[in-house]
Order: sequence, then structure tokens, then C-alpha cells
Amino acid sequence: MANSLYDFGMIGLGVMGRNLLLNMADHGFSVIGFDKDATKNSALETAATPGTTVKGVAELATMVQLLERPRKLMMLVPAGQPVDDVIASLLPLLEQGDVVIDGGNSHYTDTLRRVQQLREKGIHFMGMGVSGGEQGARTGPSIMPGGDLDAYAKVKPMLEAIAAKVKDTPCVAYLGKEGAGHYVKMVHNGIEYAIMQLISESYALLQKGAGLNNDQLHEVFKSWNQGALQSFLVEITADIFLQNDDKSDKRLVDVISDKAGSKGTGKWTSQDAMELPVAVPVIDTAVAMRTISGYKDQRVQAEALYPATDSTIHATSEMWIKQVHDALYFTTILSYAQGLAMLHEASRDLQMEIPLPEVVKVWRGGCIIRSTLLEVFTQAYQQNTDLANILLDKGVAYLVQSVESNTRSVIAQAVAAGIPVAGLMSALSYFDAFRTGRMPTNLIQAQRDYFGAHTYQRVDIPGTFHTEWQQH
Repeated sequence: MANSLYDFGMIGLGVMGRNLLLNMADHGFSVIGFDKDATKNSALETAATPGTTVKGVAELATMVQLLERPRKLMMLVPAGQPVDDVIASLLPLLEQGDVVIDGGNSHYTDTLRRVQQLREKGIHFMGMGVSGGEQGARTGPSIMPGGDLDAYAKVKPMLEAIAAKVKDTPCVAYLGKEGAGHYVKMVHNGIEYAIMQLISESYALLQKGAGLNNDQLHEVFKSWNQGALQSFLVEITADIFLQNDDKSDKRLVDVISDKAGSKGTGKWTSQDAMELPVAVPVIDTAVAMRTISGYKDQRVQAEALYPATDSTIHATSEMWIKQVHDALYFTTILSYAQGLAMLHEASRDLQMEIPLPEVVKVWRGGCIIRSTLLEVFTQAYQQNTDLANILLDKGVAYLVQSVESNTRSVIAQAVAAGIPVAGLMSALSYFDAFRTGRMPTNLIQAQRDYFGAHTYQRVDIPGTFHTEWQQH
């Protein structure tokens, strides 16, 4: 029968949509894709592995009619209005019990609204984060689904088949209610912003501070990727330094503009962290530094107005490389700690029931922030599934303390040399505040009560107090 031909449908056959469908087909599922662009439909069929069942169509209704019931289909279209437009065109074609997945980078509040909108019509809606880029989509991404548990059960076998595998475990799991999938992906992207900023600062410390050339930088990052810092982002960084430019005789990294772009998910993480509230200063700083990178003309003027200090670091190259390694390791742990603490708070505050042990397992493979550190965090959550902050785990504490001294040394020398290391500094400041039993914020409470009668609490007597402050 025609209506049982295809197991899964995809709306939007850009690189990610096409590669996910081809991945599904390679695992034995029959798949159909829809795109208004006929060239993308033919590109899908041409790229299919011989012997697999793959079809591209130019009519949405045709695709929906050719899906097995209950239908299972995914959208991979730009976030915002395009998602609502696709839903509006889908609704007349769907039946109760069908499953619609948004696999793009939608904001979780939009996902909450859409879950409710489609639930009223008896249709399951899921928000699902997908990480790993085009290569991950084709060979095994990290998949972060949330929403309707019944709907997840219908697509679970397919998602487990196509996901990246670590120790034979698929990097996909049900990550919570309502908008949890997109919330986890948003925080994933915030952590990604943070680690990329920290790596770029480490690059500056090695290049400006120690005078390393691109070949040497490649060797440093390559060696780092074989140890405790092993991760996708460190791995690709090592590759970047060797890439030749095809338009000049330089390395490509040296001719790329220093104005960094962004898609907005890092900013969302900062904004939503403040709403909770939970502190994610490394992510906040990473977003701010991308913004500052856009002030190119002003920065060039300021460089002439404020002559730089000597940025040479007076340490042996070998010692400096080791210290920068440790500083990057320390601050990378802090980046994960802040993102995971945000998920812990959101899980409780927004009633999404996000299982953090599953989150770190899903992130171990396929995604942009995959790292050997996630194995450490997996062990931490095995000890305590409700860990509010991974810095409270004794195993993590041991790792942090082992590199703390070198981190302080690097930051002190960077500050003296005038090399901007805002990400490293914000991570260390968070750490110092987090481990301080009594902060100086009692003075802030006194000031607030003095000028605004905002009241305060005491350390010795329960209750809320206000004082008529005297001018002295």
C-alpha cells in the first residue's frame, strides 16, 4: 500500500536535512523528503547509497500521503516564523497521533507554544536538538529530543540507529518534558561559545606571548588532543593552523577577519540564565567578546590611542605551553559546570525534568562539545544524579585543584602583558566566588537597604529586617 511506503519524512533538504535522511536510509529505514527546490530533491536521491529507499518530492501533500501512519516527520528549516509557516501548511494534512519534530535551533519558548498548539489537535510535537554539523548528520550526530514521551517511543528506534555511538551506547536519550530538547541544545551551544572563546584566548597566549608560528601551534594543539584536553574543538583547531590559503601564500587562519559571527543561541543562553537566575559568566563573556570583535574600526583606532605593553611572556616555551594547557583545562571544566548548573536549575524551575546523567552521555559523541571530560562528568552523576554543580564532585574537585595554580599564573602574566583573556578571567572569578563561604555581598545588601529600604536578612537571627540608616 502506498501509505506504508515510507517510515520517515523530512521537510527541508538543506545539507543537514539531506544527510540525516541518508543516514536513516543507510540504517534500513525508507525515507522521503520534501523541498520546494527541485534540485535539492534530485540531490537527495542522487546521494543515496545504492539499495536504500530514498525519495524526494516537490509537494508537501505528496510526502504526507506517502508516510506510514502514525506519520513521523521532521522539519529542518530556519527558526522563528518559517517553523510556524510549515506547521500551518502541515495541519490540514495530518491526523491525530502523527508525530512532528522540529530539528532546528528554535528557542524553547516557541517550542512550548507549539507543543500546546498541536496537542490540542491530537498531534505530538517534539523539539529536538541535533549537533555534529553536516558530517555528524550523515554518520552519527548527537541527538537531544524532548517533549512528548509517547511520541519519543515512536521514533526512538530510528534515532538510536542513526545517532553517534560511544562504547556501543547511542548518543540520544529522552531529555525531558515540553521544550527540554531545545533547551538542552541551547545550553550546549552556550558551552560551545564559551570553549571556543577559551581556545581563541589560548591561541593568543601562545602566539603573542610565546611567539609560536602556525606549525608550532598545530603541534601544540595536536599533542593536547592526545591527552586530557581531547575534544572535537581542540582537534579541529590543530587542523586549522595547517590549512593553506588558495588566494595567497599565507595560512588561511592569518587572512580570516577577526570579526566573529553568531546565530544567537549563545545570547539566548545568557538571557535565559539571567531569567532563572543562574550564573554563566564564561558564556556571557564569550557572547560579549564576539560583540566586541565586531567593533573593528573602533578597535583599530583604540590600538593607536593606547599603545600596547610588551606582550612577550618571560617564561620558557615548554613551561608556558604547559601552563596554558592547564588554564584551558581548568576553564573548560568551569564552562561545562556553568552550563550543567543552568540545566539543573531549569529542570526544576521550568518543570522540564531534564536528566543530567543522560545529557552528559548524549554529549559524549557526535556533538561539537564532545570531550573526554564528559566521561568524568558521567562518573560524577553516577555518584549523585541530582548534583547541583559538578564542582561539588570530589573527583572533579581533584582535577580542578591540580591545574588551579598554573591557571592563576597564566592569567596574572596575561594581564601584565595586556593580552585580553576575559574568558579565562571570568571562569577563575566564578570559581573563586563559588568556593567563598562568605562573599562581600553583605555590603550590597546594606547599600540596598540604605538607599531603597529593600530589607536584608541576618546571619544570627531569622527574619527580614530594615534599618533607618544614619549619616555619619
